[in-house]
Amino acid sequence: MIGSFGLVNKGGRGFAASLFFGYKKSMAYLHGKTVLVTGASSGIGRATALAFAHEGCRLLVCARRAERLEELETELLAAGAGAVLRFSLDVQDRAAVDQVLAGLPKEWAEIDVLVNNAGLSRGLAKVYEDDPQNWEEMIDTNVKGLLYVTRQVVPGMVARGRSHVINMGSTAGYITYANGAVYCATKAAEKAISEGLKLDLMGTPVRVTSVDPGMVETDFSKVRFRGDEARAAKIYENITPLTPEDIADAIVWAAGRPAHVNIHTIVMTTIDQGNSVTFNRRG
Repeated sequence: MIGSFGLVNKGGRGFAASLFFGYKKSMAYLHGKTVLVTGASSGIGRATALAFAHEGCRLLVCARRAERLEELETELLAAGAGAVLRFSLDVQDRAAVDQVLAGLPKEWAEIDVLVNNAGLSRGLAKVYEDDPQNWEEMIDTNVKGLLYVTRQVVPGMVARGRSHVINMGSTAGYITYANGAVYCATKAAEKAISEGLKLDLMGTPVRVTSVDPGMVETDFSKVRFRGDEARAAKIYENITPLTPEDIADAIVWAAGRPAHVNIHTIVMTTIDQGNSVTFNRRG
């Protein structure tokens, strides 16, 4: 219908048709690719794995909660995944990361897209009053875990002369908010690591993207407050947050660009969020 209004590109193809064929090209580019998603048992990781499955990708999915991955495997195959390999992995454990990823079956070893999604937040307290264990978990998962997986996977990408690393950042990496200094610091670190990795990979075809969402309604707040659902629910009161599927859509879009195109950073929020500290709460 858009084409009927005379919006035609240089090749004579209608604008709507151009978008359609661009989408088909993206699907063809991703079909059959091997994708590793960490933290895939729920939230953004789960939605991302399903989105890649719809593109016909082969999925490596891992998380600490292995029992959730069994159900996910069935869903991924039903959604169109070419094949699925699921395994338990805590990215905080460097030895486990090295052993598991180095020991992948030969047919799974050539990873085309790495989605470093595993991450968490613990607590919401003043730095000088916080529990240091919260810091350990956030730094070990969000920073060191990202580095461990990246160190194990990227050398193979460079050797093969292709592939894409997509790291999960946050608007918290841009503006620090009260009582969240350490979490914000871990996401600022992710931003710096993504930028540095991109520079280190200059001269190779390996791409790096940081996807930095604002408020997304997942188990994030329940994890932060260690299962306190009432407190977690207050975070989303009178606001329309992003969904995991919104983030997954952006990740798959970035991965589906032509091989010479690198999307450096995607910053995305709900229309009710201006930055990490500015929200429009209705009612």
